[in-house]
Amino acid sequence: MMASPIRVVVAKPGLDGHDRGAKVVARALRDAGMEVIYTGLHQTPEQVVETAIQEDAQAVGLSILSGAHMTLFRRVVELLAERDASDIVLFGGGIIPDADIPALKELGVAEVFTPGTPTADIVAWVTAHVAPADAA
Repeated sequence: MMASPIRVVVAKPGLDGHDRGAKVVARALRDAGMEVIYTGLHQTPEQVVETAIQEDAQAVGLSILSGAHMTLFRRVVELLAERDASDIVLFGGGIIPDADIPALKELGVAEVFTPGTPTADIVAWVTAHVAPADAA
């Protein structure tokens, strides 16, 4: 019996309108055999969490270039907890100062990837840290 693929929601929350990096990461994850749901631009944290729950995702990857990373990640973490979905692994990337990464991890963000991270590193991290739905 084949294992189910990892399901990942890739999202662009907030007002940021630049999604090339998110699309590159989404494609790399897909090419690695994962099921990827890309939400498109200008999603609210509520929309992102609702999509993750509806799609039965094991992970959410946020791409944030707007500078609102602390607010947006915090809200997604809160909403996942409110929806009893804290088991969904939250990771992200974008223009995020190194000084903010420890605070994001303390909030519950599992990993943060900054510009220039090879997509192979992101795929390897997701593969190592996110279990498919049928891996119990």
